[in-house]
Amino acid sequence: MVQEQFHLRNRYILLLDLALIAFGVVAAFIIRLDLAQFYIDYIPTTLWMVAVALLIKPFVYRRFGLYRRFWVYASTPELRLIALAASVASLLVGAVMFGLFYLRVFIYFPRTVIAIDWALSLLLVGAVRFAPRLLAENRRRVGGAGARDRNALIVGAGDAGALVVRELQKNPQLRLHAAAFLDDDPNKQGFSIHDVAVVGRLADLPAQLQSGVVDEVIFAIPSAPGVVLRGVAEVCRQYGVAFRTMPGIYELLGGVVSISRLRPVDITDLLRRSPTQTDDERVGLILRGKRVLVTGAGGSIASELCRQIARWGPAEIVLLGHGENSIFAILLELEESFPSLALQPVIADVRDRGRLESIFQTHRPQVVFHAAAHKHVSLMEKNVEEAVTNNILGTRNVIAVAETNAVERLVMISTDKAVRSTSVMGATKRLAEMLVLDAARRGAAFSVVRFGNVLGSRGSVVPVFQSQIRAGGPITITHPDVERYFMTIPEAVNLVLQAFAMGQGGEVYLLDMGQPVRILDLAEDLIRLSGLEPGRDIEIVFTGLRPGEKLTEELADEGAARHTTAHPEIHRLEEDQPLGGAALVQRVDDLVRLAQDGEVDEVVRLLDESVPGASIRSTPPPDLTSIV
Repeated sequence: MVQEQFHLRNRYILLLDLALIAFGVVAAFIIRLDLAQFYIDYIPTTLWMVAVALLIKPFVYRRFGLYRRFWVYASTPELRLIALAASVASLLVGAVMFGLFYLRVFIYFPRTVIAIDWALSLLLVGAVRFAPRLLAENRRRVGGAGARDRNALIVGAGDAGALVVRELQKNPQLRLHAAAFLDDDPNKQGFSIHDVAVVGRLADLPAQLQSGVVDEVIFAIPSAPGVVLRGVAEVCRQYGVAFRTMPGIYELLGGVVSISRLRPVDITDLLRRSPTQTDDERVGLILRGKRVLVTGAGGSIASELCRQIARWGPAEIVLLGHGENSIFAILLELEESFPSLALQPVIADVRDRGRLESIFQTHRPQVVFHAAAHKHVSLMEKNVEEAVTNNILGTRNVIAVAETNAVERLVMISTDKAVRSTSVMGATKRLAEMLVLDAARRGAAFSVVRFGNVLGSRGSVVPVFQSQIRAGGPITITHPDVERYFMTIPEAVNLVLQAFAMGQGGEVYLLDMGQPVRILDLAEDLIRLSGLEPGRDIEIVFTGLRPGEKLTEELADEGAARHTTAHPEIHRLEEDQPLGGAALVQRVDDLVRLAQDGEVDEVVRLLDESVPGASIRSTPPPDLTSIV
């Protein structure tokens, strides 16, 4: 039924085109000539041009797809298409008319008629096709009349803000009226965007909210750092005005700005940084058309890797993971967002080398992102054997199979806890790094990217604090001055891809984590975002530093040389690698054998001896529920 209506509508447009083509030609002659002159000398020429135009123009319009579009949703791309179709059609009509004139089919032919006809065609063809959209919008406005709309103040009059306004105007059922813009750009003050005025700067927000006519504030500056958004959120909280935001620029990668993307402010918004320069072209050149395999693809970091890789048009993404539910979830999401992308969900354990061999031979990946790992510090203290077999043996298997199958590039995702390790998890990740770098010394283009905590990942501090807030408190923190580095998952993954594009093999890249964040400040922000007050509604209790716990984190070994790269937020490290070659192979064999035999104490001793600066045995294990 919908298909029939669609064809019927375009059939009417064709009939209108035929009438307006003839009208446009006659009008062009009348505009160009005196009326008496037109009737005396130019009727034959006019009739010839009407016939030529009726034969050529509908055919050209059809070739350009002007009868295959749903014009209710016409916008700028359709306008460009109309201009191109009308121009090509007028050029062809002009060429035929000039040919007929030189063949003396008719005697009189004013050449400027072609230009006038082109202008009229552009106007008439556009009017016919944009009329459905105007009628539809008017119908929506009329149909939406009734209950009072809530007034929204849009912070940010850039592209995102303009798109938000258009979405609100096209969806009156939302009962949200774009009342005004605020923007710090002096060139926008006093101007209107989609009939919505820019009435001031961000500093004017309190005055706007004081007026009492603003029901909601929408923050539409995806590139703004967290400090700007924090200030706007605080003002809205003080005046009791609802506040929503667009996701940050890294979250919008490969997506679109729409009303559905608006959401309440969360902690990732308050801590995000200004986006820096990116070499997207280089990333795209390496990933486009390639077969990509991601291990641990259901995890928080790896699933975001898949999202951002997908937008570069790889030939295929192999989603390899051990947890079937998480792989299924990211598969469904990617299929919805990238319906034409070839996706291969593979359930496998990186410890099973035979299974990996079969997968690599079947899918022939050219690029591998190795993110599969056990990462929960306290749980790995209780499951040392699993940490060794998964993080070390699993990595060795992935490397070996990648080398055998001539993988062009491999990047391993590592952690700051691999530096001067006080935990089994950190030490096993450092051994995994050594394996990657050892393969690079054999000529493979394999590298490591190391970074600290990411907000929102499984087992991170934020979900724990949120759970404590839901329970009514208290929030437990070890020390008021404890600090940690944090980065949002999309930002970290974007930098991983930048580092991947730079790597030639053998590099350890360190992501600039920005300034460390006090855990106390993080907890207070989370309490306020929940609509509560720290100390009044939710208590904060300090439990004391655990043995071996540091007030601040280290991202590189003491004395390690840091080198700048083409990206200001990515550094290349030069660290001592005490093990390599046959010695590393023997050490890994010993660790795996001891882990499989359940010799935990011997495993820990060997880890301490193998990893620079490690002090696992002298560090009491953290509480089982620790999130640090």
